[in-house]
Amino acid sequence: MGFMEAVKTCLNKYVTFSGRARRSEYWWFYLFAFLVTLVATIIDGVLGIMILYPITALGLLLPSIAAGVRRLHDTDRSGWWYLIVLVPIVGPIVLLVFWVMDGTKGDNRFGPDPKGDTADVDAFT
Repeated sequence: MGFMEAVKTCLNKYVTFSGRARRSEYWWFYLFAFLVTLVATIIDGVLGIMILYPITALGLLLPSIAAGVRRLHDTDRSGWWYLIVLVPIVGPIVLLVFWVMDGTKGDNRFGPDPKGDTADVDAFT
């Protein structure tokens, strides 16, 4: 999945917490959100106001959380694991490891494989 396709997918699934998200979808959207908030911060700094960054951050908050939950679903974990980020120091590291891990092959309890790699799994079952 490319950059534009990932951004379109995540923005179209603005508050969709069901289903699965590939690593590429999540990380491309994460890069997009980072760049947009960086540009908003720079513009705010140049203008001497603090209006664009808060609006941008609020606008990207829900799609970022939704993409993170769908990414956890791809690793066959409940979206409630997202709350581990509240555990100081260790929580964000554990969540990052979950997001970096490869998704489960084939369908899982959260939906079909977003990569479409069901042929490899069917050969072994």
